[in-house]
Amino acid sequence: MKKINIVKENRDFNQIIQRNRPFRYKDFIIYINKREPSVYRFGLSVGKKIGNAVTRNHIKRQIREIVSQNDYKNDFDCIIIVGKGILCRSFSEMRDNLNFAFKKLNLVKERKDA
Repeated sequence: MKKINIVKENRDFNQIIQRNRPFRYKDFIIYINKREPSVYRFGLSVGKKIGNAVTRNHIKRQIREIVSQNDYKNDFDCIIIVGKGILCRSFSEMRDNLNFAFKKLNLVKERKDA
């Protein structure tokens, strides 16, 4: 993820979470805020119940890698909150679950394969 595509401000997190309904899928809670088409932004939240700092940072790195592999539409902010069940998932399961959620929420651009 590029730095321009990251939600960092606490007030932005709070606005997105308070104004929108959550989409729950497996170990992820995803909030989507539609906005003017300029760029898309992602924010990650991994709570202290998940584990120590090393574990939380490892999960955040994995999710950032999954997010960076797709091509997205440019009209939304997305907050991803990770649940405790993520600890028993492999990277491929996390990738499949998150990609399914993104497709269900219609965030990923359609590929034009010949």
